[in-house]
Amino acid sequence: MPKTRSPFQVQVVLPTRGQVGAAARFAAIVAVTAASAIVTKELRSRSGLSPLAQVETTREVGAATPQAEVVEAGRADADRAEEARQPGGLGPSLTAGLLSTILPTGEAAREAEAPAWANDPTVRYFNGRPVRPARTIRMLVTAYSPDWRSCDNSDDGITASIHSVETNDGCLVAADTRVLPLGSMISVPGYDQGRVVPVLDRGGAIKGRRLDVLFSSHRRAVQWGSQHLDVIVWEYADGKPADNYREQRGARRVWR
Repeated sequence: MPKTRSPFQVQVVLPTRGQVGAAARFAAIVAVTAASAIVTKELRSRSGLSPLAQVETTREVGAATPQAEVVEAGRADADRAEEARQPGGLGPSLTAGLLSTILPTGEAAREAEAPAWANDPTVRYFNGRPVRPARTIRMLVTAYSPDWRSCDNSDDGITASIHSVETNDGCLVAADTRVLPLGSMISVPGYDQGRVVPVLDRGGAIKGRRLDVLFSSHRRAVQWGSQHLDVIVWEYADGKPADNYREQRGARRVWR
């Protein structure tokens, strides 16, 4: 009896080796084409970004990496450790911020550091300290010399303050100490080029608003004559106590 083929049997046809190779080549071509399309689309989208946007995108991506987070955490720990070592617990960044806020800088800093009298145009220096005008007195100003013609029997070269007549390079004055105490600082127009000079002497004829300026010779004293002048009385501008004239004795001491 001959064998008959059942209608339910499926015949499997296996492809040949050539057919399999052709199919693989076709699939590879399709994959390359798709990849090229994706890359082209991505490049077009990136070309529309500005350089700044690209940089910011790169920074955000880099900041999100675990390595960047570890480095940033290490820097933060180092900053906290440095701040902990500062006196009072203030770190350098906080200290710098506070100082820049509280302390002025530049020209403002120089003005803040300068004392109030530094910008006063009337301030001069006497004995290494700043002095300023305190008041003006109208006085009769005469002159004397340290010899016997002016000092009679007291021509020993020593003033009433026990200073030598050569003190301050021989530029000093005699006054009524009830008006101008010893150690006072004054300036007389025309005497010692208007510089500040000390009151270190007194005389029997020097009473009230009367002043005697010292010259090294009798001839120069006579040339001065007698003049009514506005005498300026000076005071220290630095706010410190006045110097003790008794502690500053010395031959030819110059108080300028």
